[in-house]
Amino acid sequence: MLNIAIIGAGRIGQVHAKTVASHPGARLVLVCDPVGDAAQNLATQYGARSCQEAEEVFADAEVDAVVVGSPTPLHIPHLLAAAKAGKAVLCEKPIALDMADVKAAQAELDAITTPVMFGFNRRFDPSFAAVHAAVQDGHIGALEQLTIISRDPAAPPVEYIKVSGGIFRDMTIHDFDMARFFLGEITQVHAVGQNLDPAIKATGDFDAAVVTLKAASGAVATIINNRHCASGYDQRLEASGSAGALFAENIRATTVRLSNAQVTDAQEPYLDFFLERYADAYRLELSAFIESVEQGRPTPTTTADAIAALALAEAATESARTGQPVQLD
Repeated sequence: MLNIAIIGAGRIGQVHAKTVASHPGARLVLVCDPVGDAAQNLATQYGARSCQEAEEVFADAEVDAVVVGSPTPLHIPHLLAAAKAGKAVLCEKPIALDMADVKAAQAELDAITTPVMFGFNRRFDPSFAAVHAAVQDGHIGALEQLTIISRDPAAPPVEYIKVSGGIFRDMTIHDFDMARFFLGEITQVHAVGQNLDPAIKATGDFDAAVVTLKAASGAVATIINNRHCASGYDQRLEASGSAGALFAENIRATTVRLSNAQVTDAQEPYLDFFLERYADAYRLELSAFIESVEQGRPTPTTTADAIAALALAEAATESARTGQPVQLD
């Protein structure tokens, strides 16, 4: 049984708290958040203790592992402090808002000996994982093109967007990791940003984007993002190879279809948002983390994966600003 503490009682902290509390191999023992009674309220739901200072988490002898769901600028400080205290870490993405912060801490990151895993939960989504396994098993021959579609039902508040690091760090970061998961090393990034919402444009960010990634293998990934989608949370993936293609479609609550005089093959809406759509992915992600810690195996996602995804986000930001493709070292 792994005793887990969560830092951050916001939306993602609530997701992790529910997942940890329902997992047979984990026990939620502590929730930390400096804002008001957020930590206490979340901890009370699951019979855990609460605190407001992260230092209490790192010093707590009962805590075996820490889920870092604090604001992004605190990800590196919190994961380093937890690791130095001998605690395993599951850290939310992105690793930082700026690669300069990663480089400043690179020596300390390289010196970590405790398990550190990053929350690229979409690798663990059953549908996406099945497509990846089929590609690895050669069912479609050599992978030539990968298409990732990720559209949110509605944009987050403008105040959040101002501090999010921009669409490529905040939203596309998941898709950059998925592209690397399928294609391996990426050598070129070309991004086109769109300003469809004047309020988001005023923040200096984009609210939609199309990104093309070229891999060392010659395969190409296309990522299509939008912060709003009239039909709901649109999450699809297509892998096309020399001998076939694989498709992961949107998920609905049921498979029921309606046909009548007004509609044909009408279905229920897509699952509402990431909390529902990726519930299984979060559960399987936690299971993989626990197994890595308890069995002494390498974590399936690493600090190197997080750094590589951030590098792609920074390259996409540069490309979208300049209109030119960016070559990666």
